[in-house]
Order: sequence, then C-alpha cells, then structure tokens
Amino acid sequence: MRKEKGGPWIRMCAIVLYPTVKLLARRVIKGPKLPRHGGALLVMNHVSHLDPVFDAILVHNNDRVPRFMAKASLWKVPVLGKVLVGAGQVPVYRGGDARESLRAAKESLEVANKGLEQGKLLVIYPEGTITKDPDGWPMAPRTGVARLALASDVPVIPAARWGTREIYDGYSKKFRPFPRKTVTSVLGEPVDLSAYRIVQEALTNTLKHAGSAHAEVVVRYGASAVELEIADDGRGAPTNANGSGHGLIGMRERTALYGGLLDAGPRAGGGYAVHARLPLRGGATR
Repeated sequence: MRKEKGGPWIRMCAIVLYPTVKLLARRVIKGPKLPRHGGALLVMNHVSHLDPVFDAILVHNNDRVPRFMAKASLWKVPVLGKVLVGAGQVPVYRGGDARESLRAAKESLEVANKGLEQGKLLVIYPEGTITKDPDGWPMAPRTGVARLALASDVPVIPAARWGTREIYDGYSKKFRPFPRKTVTSVLGEPVDLSAYRIVQEALTNTLKHAGSAHAEVVVRYGASAVELEIADDGRGAPTNANGSGHGLIGMRERTALYGGLLDAGPRAGGGYAVHARLPLRGGATR
C-alpha cells in the first residue's frame, strides 16, 4: 500500500518542523511502529507546548499524517488557524454552562469518530492541557479519550514522551534550547479491548432479539485467561444451523484472533448465553 498523503499543508509543516526538532533535541524512539493504515488513536501525555511539534514528527516518521485534537480557540489565531484547517486537524469545542459543554463535547466526538472511520490517525492528550504537576506527571484525564476508544473499533495506542518540558516550560515561561536536550518517546502495544467488544456485541443482541429480558454479565479474571459470560432470560437471538447468527460471527472472529474460545446458544431454562474465554498475554487457553 502507498504512503498516506497529507497534502501541501502537511508538506509545508514538515519543511518547518523537521529542522526545528533536529535543532532543539536528539530524539529517542522506543516501542513498536504505528499502524501503517486505518484509523488509530494515539494517546499521549502532555507536558509542554512543544509536545505537538515532536509528536507530529513521530507520527510522520511512521508514514502517517499527524492529526491532533486541539482546542477550537486555536482556529481563531491568525495564520495558525489556516494551517490547522489546511492540515485537517480536529477542533475540540468547549462550552460555558453544563448544557453547552455537553453539546460541545458531543460535537467534537462526532468529528473525531468520523475521522477515525475514514482511516485517520488521531493524536489526543487526555488531560486537555499541559500538566500542572511540578514533576511532570499526568493529571486526571478527561473522558473524551475513553468515549472515543469505546465508540470506535480502532487500535488505541498508549504512548509517553518526556524531555520537551526541559526545553520549554509553559508555566514558568522558560525556554532553554541549550545545551541540546534529549526527547524520548515510547510507544506501547495497542490496548486490548476485545473483552469489552464481545460484551458490547452480546448485549446489543439481547436488546435487539431477546424481547423483554434481563441480562447478566459475569467477568472472571484468572491467572491465565479472562472469562466472560453474558446471559439473558429472553427468547434468544435467532441463529443459523451452525450457530452463526446475529453478531456471533464477529464475536467468534474476534475471540479466535486472540487465541480464545467462544460458545453461544440457548440456555436450558430459557434465554440465551454467550461464554468467551480469552487468554492473557503469556497465558494459554486450556
């Protein structure tokens, strides 16, 4: 597959940012490569106003177009606003009162979800601003990253980066370009949300096909595997003869992808049950 194209605005940003980053710091990158194609959510800490500069280069080095979720007020800044629009960045709206804030958050999430569905890679800072912790530790995150992760079936990649605050501290307003610093970025493996997806699909089937029913979800976390049981007392989801009805194919494929097992079918006393066993990393399914 061909490299993702960013257009003239991304090329212009690259011309400016690559030499800037090289001048300011030596970069150290650890961890796996980012997905080459398809929607993905890169979740990072935020310690300095220089973070987007270094993170944009990190993403671009992985042959992806960096797209950030940033506060919408930046779109009103002369010149910068045009760059953000041209580069396809995602504005985050924030309202005043509770109702306006809810509406603004919903609008931002809709724009972000659409971007992920279109196969874009989004970079998000869960705190929403640079940390105020004196030692640079992350603050309590906002809920947007969790909503995006659960609403979009895309890889969620945790990452950490440090060293940028030693160059520029946003709260003390100290800019210290010399001596040249080291900025380290560490990428993690995608967060495994398979258990959540299976429960989500099973409960969706209950709502659609079980009629008037109660559902119970049981999660057992063992030494080598996570076991899920989703049972209801309704009429059950219609299936084909091979047990591959509504949503079951997707659940079976997801479970098999992680080396797990899935059983689904009518319960003896009425209703329907889905049972899945997912091995933990390093464990084995017995």
